[in-house]
Formats: sequence, structure tokens, C-alpha cells
Amino acid sequence: MIRILESNEAGRLLTRKAARMAEAEAAVAPILEAVRKRGDSALLEYARKFDGFTGRSVRVSQKELLDARQSLPPDLVKAVAEAASGVRAYAERQMPSEWMRAFKPGLHLGQIVRPLDTVAAYIPGGRYPLPSTIIMTVVPAQTAGVPNICVTSPKRIPEVLGVAALLGATEVFAMGGAQAIAAFAFGTRTVPKADRIVGPGNIYVAAAKKLLAGEVGIDFVAGPTEILIIAEDGDPRRLASDLLAQAEHDVDASAILLTTSKRLAMAVAAEVDRQLAVLPTAPVASKSIAKNSAIVVVRSLDEAIELSNRFAPEHLSIPDDTLLAKVRHAGSVFVGPFSPEAAGDYASGPNHVLPTAGAARQRGGLSVMDFLKVISVQQLDEPALRRLAPAITTLARAEGLEAHARSIDVRLEPRKRGGGPARKGGAK
Repeated sequence: MIRILESNEAGRLLTRKAARMAEAEAAVAPILEAVRKRGDSALLEYARKFDGFTGRSVRVSQKELLDARQSLPPDLVKAVAEAASGVRAYAERQMPSEWMRAFKPGLHLGQIVRPLDTVAAYIPGGRYPLPSTIIMTVVPAQTAGVPNICVTSPKRIPEVLGVAALLGATEVFAMGGAQAIAAFAFGTRTVPKADRIVGPGNIYVAAAKKLLAGEVGIDFVAGPTEILIIAEDGDPRRLASDLLAQAEHDVDASAILLTTSKRLAMAVAAEVDRQLAVLPTAPVASKSIAKNSAIVVVRSLDEAIELSNRFAPEHLSIPDDTLLAKVRHAGSVFVGPFSPEAAGDYASGPNHVLPTAGAARQRGGLSVMDFLKVISVQQLDEPALRRLAPAITTLARAEGLEAHARSIDVRLEPRKRGGGPARKGGAK
């Protein structure tokens, strides 16, 4: 049974339980150090211990990838193609442009855009296989032009391997957990060192990413998945199905409905129970609904949107676009009754790798920008440098950086006819 709360009772619900991050960090720290020091030998040791790995190399062979690709049913191949097309089109629209323009006479400024050299996409291998996450991580990297795209998952799941091959990923590894993150952070004889690691994972993967951020780029430290829905009215069946679609991910998932209608709250609660009774994933979803989820009756839509901004949900569903201007914090926003979160999980185009646990206050979801560098460019001629010189040298000397100032002065000193700088005080 899902709880129905008044808005003044929502405080504890909207305050996320502290993840066992400190405990997880302590558990993974020795693993990270072992892989750093011993490379492949430590990687294989932990793969055998935690993932039941029995081979001699974590690299998946091209033959196994080809076999997995050929085993995919036609309807899945078609679905992957359609989903990838939407994700690619959205990523292409996100691509920043290169430009160079004159801001003042003689002062040309611009930017160039370059992809990262190597990225690693982590694909969870837990309760459910997630080939859709390969689409969400590999396709934006391809759009960015990353030349070396690696995929890793702890289990050799045919759908995961097949979709990776279908999308053209050839560097695929059967490894997971903290040891996989460490392998890509440091590089081993088998595993290339990555510039950035992206993709969701369990708390140990999150702890490893957190500890190695700086050694390697990461997207964000993710926690349990979550959705927050705002509704004044609507079909209780649809609203209940959206709550359950999130709840079935994990027993720690969170599904929250904010509504101004007590009648709707009661109808949705009853519908959640009815749908749970026939849901194959009910053993997971029912725990999430009971532990971490609720329907909150609010006084107004303004109160609902304020509660949402405090929570900064991974997924936010709103009834129409009139509320968009008031949304300050969310990983991804779904507008209207025909924009269910599941559409974004698979095929509408925006990425489903999203910030959780309040990280949406700092950033949005994974995008093509996570695989790019935007590099500034500047070109000045002598008159332009001369105009800026007083500001440059004054600021440099105010900071005590005399060599900075002199690097300007030496370019602007009067020149002798032979081309060298004139000496002060005349020839001796």
C-alpha cells in the first residue's frame, strides 16, 4: 500500500536517506589500490570473486560479439535502430558549433570542439539486463566523434553484447563493479585508460567513481532511481502505472505523486494496489512502493513545484508546459499525459542516464557534451594587444606577476630598424 500524506508531512519523504556511501568507499578502496598496483592480475582476481568470471581475459572476442549480434531477434534489432536514431538526432542538436569572429578590430576570438580520445560506458548487469543503456551511452559518444568507445558489463548477457555489436562497439569487456572502474581509471595491459567513465551502477560502482574522480572523468555519482509526478487530475491508471514503472527498477527506488486532489490521491493509491496484484515485477516494486514512495496532497500547484525543486528529482512529470518556467531543478522533464517516463527510457531521444540523489541541482543528464571538449581560441594583432596592454599589465603587477607584465611589454617596445627591440639608454 502506498502512503497518502499531507504536504506538511512530506519533509522526511523528500529528504533522501543517506546512502551507505562511506561504508561502500571503505569496501572499494582496497580494490582500487590493488588494480592500480597489479593491473590485470588483480582485475581477474576480483572478477572471479564477485562476478563468477572463469575465463583468462575480460575482453570479449569479436566472434562472441558477432554471434550475439546474429542471435538478436528481428524486432529487437528494429527497436534498437529506431531508438538509436532518436538519441542520435537529439545528440546532434546538442552539438556545440565551432566559431571564430572579430570582437574588436584585430581581436579574433572563438572556440574549437574536440572529442575525448577514449570513453568507457558501464552497463549494469544486475536484476535486469539494460541494452537500452548501451544506446544512451554509445550513441552520444559516437555523435561526438570519440574514436575509442569501450563498453563493460559484469555479465556476458547476449542482448547486451548483441546491441553493443549492433551499434558498432568493438571494445567490449566482461567486468563490473569497482574493479572495472579502476581498470578504466588506471589502464591495464588488457583495458585501456579512459578519459571519462559514464553510466549507472550500484553503490560500489558509485563509490569507486567518486573516489577516482579527478584520476578519470566521470558523469556523476548516481543513487537509486526516482520519479516525481505533479497532477491536479488525470487517469488514475496512467498515474499508477508511471509510479510502478519507476518502482520496479529497485527496492530502493522512489516514486512520488504530488496532487491537489484528495480524491485523485485515493483513486491512484487503489489503482497501485490493483496493478501490483498482476505485475510480474511486484516483488521488487511493492517494496519500493512501501518503503520509499508516497502520494502527497498539496494545497496548490505552486506548492507542488516548490517541493519538486527542493527534491530535484531525476525524472519530473508535469501536467502541461505552463509549469516549465518554474522548474529549476530536474534531471529530465516529461510534459503532458502522453509523455511517460518510459518513453525517455527508451526511444524519444533525450538521454536516460540522469542525475539522482539531488545532483540535478548541479547538472542535467548525460549529453553529447560529456564526450567533448570546447577549447577557446584567441588571436590578437599588435594594435589590439596595445589597446589591452594597460589593463593586462596593471592587473598582472597588482597580482605580483611581473613576468606576465613583461611578456606584454617586450612585444610593444619600440623596435630598432634591424628588427630587434631598442635598447634603453642608447648604444655603449
